[in-house]
Amino acid sequence: MVKIGSSSLRGPDGRLDEAQVARLADQVVAARAAGTRAVLVSSGAVAAGMGLLGLEQRPLDLPTLQATAAVGQGELIQAYQRILTGHGLTAAQVLLSQDDFVHRGRYLNARTALQRLLDLGAVPIINENDAVATDELSYGDNDHLAALVTSMLDADLLALLSDVAGLYDRDPHDPAARLVPRVDDIEQLDLDGIGGVGSYVGSGGMRTKVGSARVAVASAAHTVIADARRPDVLREVLDGEEVGTWFVAAAHRVEARRLWIGYALRVHGRIHVDAGAAAALRSRGVSLLAVGVTRADGRFGVGDAVEVLDPDGEVVARGLSNYDVADVVRLAGRSTAVAIESLGTGYAREVIHRDDLVVLSGSRS
Repeated sequence: MVKIGSSSLRGPDGRLDEAQVARLADQVVAARAAGTRAVLVSSGAVAAGMGLLGLEQRPLDLPTLQATAAVGQGELIQAYQRILTGHGLTAAQVLLSQDDFVHRGRYLNARTALQRLLDLGAVPIINENDAVATDELSYGDNDHLAALVTSMLDADLLALLSDVAGLYDRDPHDPAARLVPRVDDIEQLDLDGIGGVGSYVGSGGMRTKVGSARVAVASAAHTVIADARRPDVLREVLDGEEVGTWFVAAAHRVEARRLWIGYALRVHGRIHVDAGAAAALRSRGVSLLAVGVTRADGRFGVGDAVEVLDPDGEVVARGLSNYDVADVVRLAGRSTAVAIESLGTGYAREVIHRDDLVVLSGSRS
């Protein structure tokens, strides 16, 4: 799985840098010739549209952003098609949205279609369907989308190629910054020292990339963050050379349902918990009870996905709430006995049952 960021494909004139598209496409061709079934997740539609429409800055409002993506998507896929055709390959445009990962029927259909394209020898080129998305750039410059597709196809490698050389131990603009070549346990990675690296053209900063790497790693896929403009970068990645930052895959793939809850579902609200509840969730993987809840916000109903935040605002977990936001607010801080007395025995004892809760490493919400 290869993901290319928008800032790596945009030339100084605001249009697609076709020479760069050609360099990357040639590397994909070489990978295919070597027996790798490469799938490309490519940003660049908005950047291409900016050039065609004469826009100097990335649109901030959703309608203009969607219109710009619609204009640019055609040029993006044509650029890839011209290069791949010269090598006897066919580009297959696939536009996905968040709903394609939320609804099981659509998920299975998308997976089957992608697998069939690979069987037919086509090169799937995936992008978010920005023109009809209801949330502005849901997937953070497609980093998260690439990670979800990696999981969907059981890919063993995800290469996140962008305008940065990898993960640094501090702000890369600091002369003392050093590249981190390898992360053996992504769950132990301290994100506080990581800045929002990434150019204004792209929406995926380093924090987003590390979050996406976490999804792929949990899916048992090695992940690398590297510079898209480095000569022959894809060959180096596929050969396992020391380039960029490598994140070692988990020894065992996380259960599909837990990946779905933790990373695919749209979050509808947040439940804030006290320090004791946060510690219990992190260390013991218990259910979330009302007594540990301090407050809740958002617009979530029964069964909706929510984030669980500790007192410092770090995301402890994601899960499916057994109550709507009004009831969670009403029950906050109450013991289980008092909660049952208030709502009746027919209600769940837990705000979120442990089977519906996925503990995450701390990250700012």
